[in-house]
Amino acid sequence: MQLMLIIWAALTACFLALLAYRGTLTRYEEDQLFLSDSNTVEKTEQMEIVRKVNRLQPMLRVLGGAAGLATAGIIGVYVYSAWQALTH
Repeated sequence: MQLMLIIWAALTACFLALLAYRGTLTRYEEDQLFLSDSNTVEKTEQMEIVRKVNRLQPMLRVLGGAAGLATAGIIGVYVYSAWQALTH
């Protein structure tokens, strides 16, 4: 059980760290539509932010799913052991 909790804590910490990183990336992102070429610097910065966020999405999905499965596993083991204790 302790090993499962350690794995869960590591997965959850990584997931939360990636969420925090994505939050810092998108903190100053603005919803703008660049119609002319005069704002190429801002347009390039926005495109770079979007590219970084899009690269993070698969990792966030995998870590979020793994943390969810680990949570479900821990709850399942706990419920099973409680059930065994009640029936014996």
